[in-house]
Amino acid sequence: MSLGQPLVSIPSPEAVDAAWKRVREAEAPFAGKVLNDRLVVHWLDSSRLWYRATRPDGVEYVLANAAKGTRGPAFDHGKLATLLSQATGKPADPARLRLEGLEFSGNDQLMGLTLEGKRYTLTDGAWKQAVGNASNKKAGERLQPVPGRARSGASDADTSISFDNQTKEPVEIFWVDSEGGRKSYGKLAPGKVVEQHTFASHVWSIRQGSRDLGSFRATALPGRVVIDGVPAPARVGGNNASGRRPAAPADGKVFARDHNLFLKGEDGTEKPLTTDGTATDGYRGAVHVAPDGRHAIAMRTLAGDTRKLTLVESSPRDQLQPRILTVDYPKPGDAINRDMPHLFNLQDQREIPLDQTPWENPWSNDRPQWSPDSTRFWFLHNRRGHQVLRLIEIEAATGKSRRVVEEKSSTFIDYAHKTWLRILPGKNRVVWMSERSGNNHLHQFEISTGKELAPVTRGNWVVREVEKMDEATGVFRLKVGGIHAGQDPYHVHFATASLDGGEPTILTDGDGTHEVEDGPGGQYMVARHSRVDLPTRTELRDAKTGKLVVVLERNDTGALQKAGWRAPERFVSPARDGKTPIFGVIYKPLNFDPARKYPVIEYIYAGPQDAFVPKGFRLMHNAQRMAEIGAIVVQIDGMGTSRRSKAFHDVCSKNLADAGFPDRKLWIRAAAATRPYMDLGRVGIYGGSAGGQNALRALLSHSDFYHAAAADCGCHDNRIDKIWWNELWMGWPIGPHYEAQAAQTDAARLKGKLLLTVGEVDRNVDPACTLRVVKALIEAGKTFEYLVLPGLGHGAGESPFAARERVRFFMESLDTAR
Repeated sequence: MSLGQPLVSIPSPEAVDAAWKRVREAEAPFAGKVLNDRLVVHWLDSSRLWYRATRPDGVEYVLANAAKGTRGPAFDHGKLATLLSQATGKPADPARLRLEGLEFSGNDQLMGLTLEGKRYTLTDGAWKQAVGNASNKKAGERLQPVPGRARSGASDADTSISFDNQTKEPVEIFWVDSEGGRKSYGKLAPGKVVEQHTFASHVWSIRQGSRDLGSFRATALPGRVVIDGVPAPARVGGNNASGRRPAAPADGKVFARDHNLFLKGEDGTEKPLTTDGTATDGYRGAVHVAPDGRHAIAMRTLAGDTRKLTLVESSPRDQLQPRILTVDYPKPGDAINRDMPHLFNLQDQREIPLDQTPWENPWSNDRPQWSPDSTRFWFLHNRRGHQVLRLIEIEAATGKSRRVVEEKSSTFIDYAHKTWLRILPGKNRVVWMSERSGNNHLHQFEISTGKELAPVTRGNWVVREVEKMDEATGVFRLKVGGIHAGQDPYHVHFATASLDGGEPTILTDGDGTHEVEDGPGGQYMVARHSRVDLPTRTELRDAKTGKLVVVLERNDTGALQKAGWRAPERFVSPARDGKTPIFGVIYKPLNFDPARKYPVIEYIYAGPQDAFVPKGFRLMHNAQRMAEIGAIVVQIDGMGTSRRSKAFHDVCSKNLADAGFPDRKLWIRAAAATRPYMDLGRVGIYGGSAGGQNALRALLSHSDFYHAAAADCGCHDNRIDKIWWNELWMGWPIGPHYEAQAAQTDAARLKGKLLLTVGEVDRNVDPACTLRVVKALIEAGKTFEYLVLPGLGHGAGESPFAARERVRFFMESLDTAR
């Protein structure tokens, strides 16, 4: 220890246990202090809904009528309790009624309900039990899909859902919790039906392979979900989220077998259409037949590498000896499968040659679509390196091709998160998502000429997602960001825009991040918004104009603050350019003392695929828990992350090592300038996955500012991690910048305290990313901590033991007891 360095207090095991207990139980004192945060509404028809609201002294049933603009008690609770007591022979508390399945007459008179699993109807002024019970009334009613972002609501009313798999492949059933997390309840075999117990308002989702087939909310009455292989959103809205319109299925007329194509005649006989296909260069996927049956397009696949990731599970629960696991795991630079379209005249049973140059070296050639008149075929070409994206048209009769739309970028095109297109042959238009204007917007082009028309959306804001499109009217509903000046640009709002151009119609205006739920018919919607420091407010709005119809429920933090809760503090400060605002959040410990000096810990995830500072309300965010060790914890979205301008995002291009650190350090310094309790002489940082890569980079390149880092399962060398994520941001082919930014390259520069954790069977990020760093640090003579978690995969650092070790590590390295 050098002279002048302050003595570090090593925490006792008891002190670490106490801090870990505070971290784990930080949320407990505030349970139930925010009412109606996840309000579940039940639509009666296109304009009326009811819901059960929790009040400080019990529950209240509320009926809202959008057409009338009214909201109020659904019935006289005292009178109903008296009548139900007479009907059941049991006492009924007006403030404790547990009712489901409410039915109302046209003049809003309550006519039916379910109580304790039994159905009651109002007959001649008295409540009488219906013949049979609730499970016999409307039993097995087919449930309608809900948005994929829907979460389970609070309910203790038992019910069930029957899942009927009518496809030829197994499906997996997931329960969705109140935070949107999914828990698998197993697979359902083809042709099988299973009845699943659940609770009213709970949400379940179905997945088949990599496809989401829909989400469904349980009702008070038993429901039925028929799984036919068609994604539920496409069935309901006519569009799916990506904007893809599938080509006509082959319908068995042309099919691939043994790497070649075969044509089946009307008499069932089969004739080979090709004979030169092989296992490494042949036909293996779908065949896209024109609507008139005269032509077909098939993708011929030139096989690439078949890299396997080999993992060793040292201590399997079901056997003594280690188990070897292998996973398909292509890495940056590997040769990949190349799918190339081939055109066939089915009448003459011959191939029509195509010039493959316009779509050579593909990352993907996909999203196939025939024109309704069968004369043209379109597909999307994404060139490897993700700097060229083209909509290609092939003329069926001749095989001639042309580029309808072309997108180029000197950095990258975020195909994985910002690609949406809709081909509209009847309107001679293509709608195309692009950042060519500097922000992510919808543009449109003539199909026949490729001429760019007036954009669908424009301005200093971004389109985050196309929720749906009505092709008949040309109207889109969009998730947008930054559309309200003066608000956090990461707040999600909703708007509609039209092919005809003009200004968008903004549907939400609350100062918070939003989600919406459409009512039947789409005339009205329920809008919810919240902030990290503001509990959810629920409104009924006109879905066409955005006009507020009535506020259903609004919350405040009064009860929370009385219980000792501390709201996260939103903070904004300029970026490295001195003008671009950087947004973040500051968390304080519950026992915060402004007279103390606290170390500062940053919870980081700078992956370019999104933005990560929380915007919506929760009783306790994960980063907020870490403050309970006696620290100020911050989260920041620096340059290089998504959801802002193209220039903001481009900072990450071939430059993941940047991770926004110049912005982050300025932001923390600006916050500390007016918050003397933030001690910048003790700054830590932690994260997992890309956040683990970032946390280690902080000590390698920014040890002048950061003094301790806990890095979990980091992708520390982007050549070793999975192919899609790394080539998208770091580019292709693999250049010297990959090695220059690998953590082991800079191992000798390590300064500060380091904790590395990794799961030994991580299938997401190759554990070798961490092990190579360990080797380099050893060779450089560096002191650090290293923890391998047996049997655990990605995110192992969040397991209870590893998370407690992280608490201990920061208590020691940042001297939180000082």
